[in-house]
Amino acid sequence: MKKIESGPYSEARIYSIAASLTESIIFLDEINGSRILPIWIGPAEAQSIAIKLSGYPAPRPMTHDLLFNILKKTGLSIRNVCISDISNKTFFAYLFIEKSSNKKDSFKMDARPSDALALAVRFGCPILVHEQVFEKAQTLAKPISEEEVRQFKHNLSNLKPSDIINNLMKKKKHTGEDKGQDKDHHA
Repeated sequence: MKKIESGPYSEARIYSIAASLTESIIFLDEINGSRILPIWIGPAEAQSIAIKLSGYPAPRPMTHDLLFNILKKTGLSIRNVCISDISNKTFFAYLFIEKSSNKKDSFKMDARPSDALALAVRFGCPILVHEQVFEKAQTLAKPISEEEVRQFKHNLSNLKPSDIINNLMKKKKHTGEDKGQDKDHHA
C-alpha cells in the first residue's frame, strides 16, 4: 500500500473488461493484495480502453487519444490516476497531472473513473485505489491456484454485467445488506 496525498492507496492494474451492448464492467486487480474491484463503465469508455490495451491503432483519434495528444502537446502528463471514493453508488476519481518541464508544478483534477482509466492506459501511469473504496465497494477475491486462475479467467470471458448484478442481488437478499453495486455515472 502506498501513502500518497491524503491516505492509503493500493496500486491496481486492469485485469479484465466484461461488456454488453448497454454496459460494461472493468475489473481492477490489486497488485499487492487479494482483491479485484469491479467498476461499471459505459460501453464507449470500455471500447476506448480495450482498443488501447489491444494495441490496435484506431484509424482516427478517439476522444481519449485526443485528450492525450492535447496534454502531451501542452507539456503536461498524468503522473497517476486514483479511484478515490464511492458515494451513492457513484465512483469518483482524480487525475494527478504534472508539467513535464517542472514535476513540482502538479495539480489534481476530478474525473470519472472510466475516463481516468482510459487516460492511464494511454500514459502508462499507475492506477491507485484508495483503501476506503475497497472498504465501501463489493470486491471479488483473487483466485489462488493455477487451476483457480484458469477457471476464473474462463468465467470472466463468459461473464455478462447482468450476471454480476443478479449475483449481488441474491447476496443482498441473503445477508440483508444494502451496500448496492456502484456505478460510474455518465454525463
